[in-house]
Amino acid sequence: MTAISPSAEADAVGPTEQPAPACVMSFNVSDPSGAGGSAGDVATIAAMGAHALPVITSIVMRDTAEIFDHHAIEADLIVEQARSVLEDVTIAAWKVGFLGSTEGVSAVAEILADYPDVPLVAYLPNLAWVEEDEQQSYLEAFRELVLPQTEVLVGSHQTLSDFLLPDWAGERPPSSREIAIAASKHGTRYVLVTSVPLPDQFLDNVLANAQGAITGEKFERFETTFVGAGETLSAGLAALLATGVDLHAAVGEALAFLDQALDAGFRPGMGNVIPDRFFWALPEEDEEGAVPGEAEPGEADGATAPRNPRHVH
Repeated sequence: MTAISPSAEADAVGPTEQPAPACVMSFNVSDPSGAGGSAGDVATIAAMGAHALPVITSIVMRDTAEIFDHHAIEADLIVEQARSVLEDVTIAAWKVGFLGSTEGVSAVAEILADYPDVPLVAYLPNLAWVEEDEQQSYLEAFRELVLPQTEVLVGSHQTLSDFLLPDWAGERPPSSREIAIAASKHGTRYVLVTSVPLPDQFLDNVLANAQGAITGEKFERFETTFVGAGETLSAGLAALLATGVDLHAAVGEALAFLDQALDAGFRPGMGNVIPDRFFWALPEEDEEGAVPGEAEPGEADGATAPRNPRHVH
């Protein structure tokens, strides 16, 4: 009788199962351009070391330049998508983007309410492409149902100002703290306000609560127009919170990630530039422009060295 070694027995059973990464459920649109929506969330969450659970709330008709139309998913189908996964997988954070309709907001808010201890990062995009009556109804529902459950609300300075302080009459734009105070009245703990205009071609990005600014980072203003930046920042923040990073550090790392993703951005079509969420996996060039590990002319294919990725965390 031949004895079976422990290692051979392990091979027969199969490889050791690795612990699952932290899981983030994302409620967002299907974006065929891959710039934002669920496609952007999945790429960003994966790049940050977590696992995305994408729930589609709407289908947008768009290219890399503009959105032409959208078709909301029925609320019952949104709920069915989410509940099917939630009965099977333990989640560590939520990411909310555009929820498609007022009914979609209500359906998602009801799901969120069943998991009050799971942190929610809500991103509010510019909805100028949505018809005015539909937009106002959507925003009102978002304000009443989603904001009370939100840990961090992310959006541009202009979008959040218009949403939270529509009657602002000051001679100067509202500060991040004033936006945070307005958000806190609806139950939101923090705001991450992006693209705050500064002198000398810089934009500020500030995490604030009702007591004042907490942390942030200034970006040099790009001449290029990007699409998917806000989705990248909010999804990255949700993934970091899911992995247990504290809020202060998570915001700093998410902003650093966004900065580098924008710097490595690419233009896949004739429209805007998309952030490269996998910039850290690109091969680095040496001072002469050669890529380490790339075969020299005449070198055998099998002799190339592996390309070492550049990690941000």
